[in-house]
Amino acid sequence: MYPRDIRVNNPTEALLVEQALAMARELNDTANAAADGKVLQEVERLAITRGHELTRQGVEAVVNDQAEAVEKRGRRAEPAHAEDRGSTGGDASGRC
Repeated sequence: MYPRDIRVNNPTEALLVEQALAMARELNDTANAAADGKVLQEVERLAITRGHELTRQGVEAVVNDQAEAVEKRGRRAEPAHAEDRGSTGGDASGRC
């Protein structure tokens, strides 16, 4: 066993570290159980599937954290105003 202390700064980091560790262990188990000549193929298949899911979970967690932070801050005090749409910087003929 290779003991190591890993410190995380928030629940999102904890989730991703736990998921990555579970993925590493599953990859190892898959490699150990694979038939001769099939190790790379089976481990790669699992790595792609689990890696995609790990990435999706990471993106989801980070986006949710950002959304919660925005909700806590609340909305702006003043609405943003669009610029005058009558002027596009082109000539009066409407051609670009």
